Amino acid sequence: MREALAARGIRQVAGVLLDIGVSSPQLETPERGFSFARDGPLDMRMDTTRGETAAQWLNRADEKEIREVIWRHGEERFAKSIAAAIVATRLREPFRTTRQLAEVVGRAVRTREPGQHPATRTFQAVRIFINQELEELEVTLPQAAALLEPGGRLAVVSFHSLEDRMVKNFIRERSTADKLPRGVPVRAAELPLPELRAVGKVIKPSEEEVRRNPRSRSAKLRVAEKN
Repeated sequence: MREALAARGIRQVAGVLLDIGVSSPQLETPERGFSFARDGPLDMRMDTTRGETAAQWLNRADEKEIREVIWRHGEERFAKSIAAAIVATRLREPFRTTRQLAEVVGRAVRTREPGQHPATRTFQAVRIFINQELEELEVTLPQAAALLEPGGRLAVVSFHSLEDRMVKNFIRERSTADKLPRGVPVRAAELPLPELRAVGKVIKPSEEEVRRNPRSRSAKLRVAEKN
């Protein structure tokens, strides 16, 4: 981010907006392999020119690693049975398509929330892992904050609870002044300002917005201002 701006002669900006959801064209293109709604190659890479595909990883990873990814990144309570089913299935036939994975997960998940496909959390977890999305966000947030001019704002739209938690914790930590040991003779006004200031509370889509755009239902917007 810093290099891209420096190449244009820009050192500071008045605002940074991060929309860290997957784009609709990616979800709706079967060849990308992000969605179980349409059958396609089990790819899931944001950048299709490099890295391991979801199929390649699922066909080589051990059961423990698959279980941990599905549990940690998808918060899927049936991660253990799903991982076991994946490993058992690939012994008969390697994973190649999104439909294969969706059907295996569907048989392994015993119950699911109304209106949610049984494979939703697993697909989400594998996509996040394959693209290292949480690691990318961890690197990006401090870069974005550093580029803001005083009074500039950082706005982040997230669609996953783990991402929102990272954003929330980042803003809280960067909005908290340094804590000195008890008894240090320093007035509160003499302490340096923290880097950021949280602006308002988390913003969620209205019922009307969700009706117009169902994919917005899990979106959360958090904003912070540079001191």
